[in-house]
Amino acid sequence: MTTFLLVAACGGLGAVTRFVLNTSIQRLWNNAFPLSTFVINVIATFCAGIAAAAYAYQTVDQHTYLLFVTGFLGGFSTFSTAINEMVSLTRKERFGMAALYCALTIVVPLLCVAAGWFCIAVTQS
Repeated sequence: MTTFLLVAACGGLGAVTRFVLNTSIQRLWNNAFPLSTFVINVIATFCAGIAAAAYAYQTVDQHTYLLFVTGFLGGFSTFSTAINEMVSLTRKERFGMAALYCALTIVVPLLCVAAGWFCIAVTQS
């Protein structure tokens, strides 16, 4: 039960962090491209790569990994919002922007996970 509550608390912290970052970026960015969600998911996937490598190299234990990845990053990242923004761009007939956002939302996070993993792998060599 304690782990359940800790994951929930970390998820709440992640959601609040996403809200603050999302609001801050949206104040500064006035463009059709949904930059705030993109930046949040890029940060989350980079951190997930770091966490996965740290767990694989036994730098962090399973409990810490669970709290950070499932809890905090689960509350912080938001793939469903990215999909909703793609649909919204398509409904507004911004097909090029929707396609670009879709491609970037898939490719860049994969690269970020690899980069995060690489950061830990280099230090373990």
